[in-house]
Amino acid sequence: MAVMFNMMGSAGSMPNSKVIAQSLSEWFATEQGGYVLQREREYFDRTVADIFGYNALQLGLPEHDFLSNSRVPLRFTAGNQPGNAVRLICAELPFASASLDLVLMPHVLEFAEHPHQILREAERVLMAEGSLILSGFNPFSLWGMHRALGRKQGVPWSGRFIALPRLKDWLALLGFEVVGGRFAAYAPPFRQQKWLERASFMERAGDRWWAVSGGVYFLHAVKRVPGMRLIKPRWNEGLVRKLLPATPKLNNGVQKVEQDE
Repeated sequence: MAVMFNMMGSAGSMPNSKVIAQSLSEWFATEQGGYVLQREREYFDRTVADIFGYNALQLGLPEHDFLSNSRVPLRFTAGNQPGNAVRLICAELPFASASLDLVLMPHVLEFAEHPHQILREAERVLMAEGSLILSGFNPFSLWGMHRALGRKQGVPWSGRFIALPRLKDWLALLGFEVVGGRFAAYAPPFRQQKWLERASFMERAGDRWWAVSGGVYFLHAVKRVPGMRLIKPRWNEGLVRKLLPATPKLNNGVQKVEQDE
């Protein structure tokens, strides 16, 4: 393990290795961030292609169109960063309830002051059977270990990594059902591309041998709305007979008179 962290720390010779990213966009531009970005794009492209509807929202990272492979006709980005189609606060979405079919949140919760409120807002604006897709950094991984042992300076290490079981509990309380997901980025958080390439065997074996130890995780959850059940009263049969309409009796009377004639 000491050798591994020495290799991560010896990457200072790379042009961007000493840069302390102040945003996730800056970090994705580094070799370390690009390694994660590639796997995020692969998952999002594959997942959004199978989701249908009319309106899709991506929160944050407007320079990375993770909805480009979606078949939803109206797609837009929103957030408090410049470049978004809609400028907003993620904890107060200015959209009508049950108006969106897809909400995609790439690493929004780790850097939010109130992640629970953001999830509540996502649940509110999603239609019944709408999809919520999100990504997060796994605290129980080599990336989480690097954050715990490091100085937590710059993005993404300054974020609050959320454990996957806790996130699933939050979603379940809001009525979401997790229907898909996976882990990725099994290689250690090396800064240099050459070390990431040498650790590529860990990526290939990760899903099989240490599936829950990927540096990032993805979740696909669907908003479930229970259907209404009609509760019928238990009628008193004797009372029901007394309350039957008089029309059948009048018809019977008419038929009896016709027969007498």
